[in-house]
Amino acid sequence: MADVVALIPARVGSKRVPGKNIRVLGRHPLIAYTIAPALASGVFDRVIVSTDSEEIAAIARHYGADVPCLRPAAFAGDQSPDIEWVDFTLRMLRDQGTAYDAFSLLRPTSPFRRPDTLQRAWGTFSAEPHVDSLRAVEKCSQHPGKMWVARNNRLLPLLPFGPAEQPWHSSQYQSLPDVYVQNASLEIAWSRIVFDGRTIAGETIVPFFTDDVEGFDINNQYDWLLAEHLVAGGDAALPEVAQQPYG
Repeated sequence: MADVVALIPARVGSKRVPGKNIRVLGRHPLIAYTIAPALASGVFDRVIVSTDSEEIAAIARHYGADVPCLRPAAFAGDQSPDIEWVDFTLRMLRDQGTAYDAFSLLRPTSPFRRPDTLQRAWGTFSAEPHVDSLRAVEKCSQHPGKMWVARNNRLLPLLPFGPAEQPWHSSQYQSLPDVYVQNASLEIAWSRIVFDGRTIAGETIVPFFTDDVEGFDINNQYDWLLAEHLVAGGDAALPEVAQQPYG
């Protein structure tokens, strides 16, 4: 049985939705709806929040996550790639005597991920031989076959494929090949790809097809208002949280 750690990134510096990771949705801070299903899933040996904020760390611990240290500022900027803080965290844990075979990235901006979502994802990943990672995807709503780039005041198709007599940009959506876009719901990977290749994805990736709102991601104020609307209208259910609301 593999030892697996859940890694939840929660920087303090969100600009599009200030304080997003700890802003209250329903009765709890947003991050609680990632910690709770991770703990309840039974998939992970440890659930760790990586943050550069003492406040976020205190909230994460209230909801049952570990925060072994604050993330160094060098790995907490707007453009800091995930590999930096993931590599830092896994090496720190290994140096402390706990080496994990695999890790999962669970971003707190996906509040409708459930324990069974994580169980299905781990089942999919662990059943696939010779893969490096798993990534959550969903069918794209805006097909790249109908996208363009502008060059010298001329439009050129982003994807110049398809038969000349029926280019994709002039075809019905239903006739186009299925294309999937990654969402922020989850990623799983073997730790070896971080240590050996300094990557969080590797080269061989198995898809995890999210259902309905499992892959919903809060990126901006509109997404936040939509999440509130879905919850208020009963169209989406937040995961159960055992703890009393923070504060």
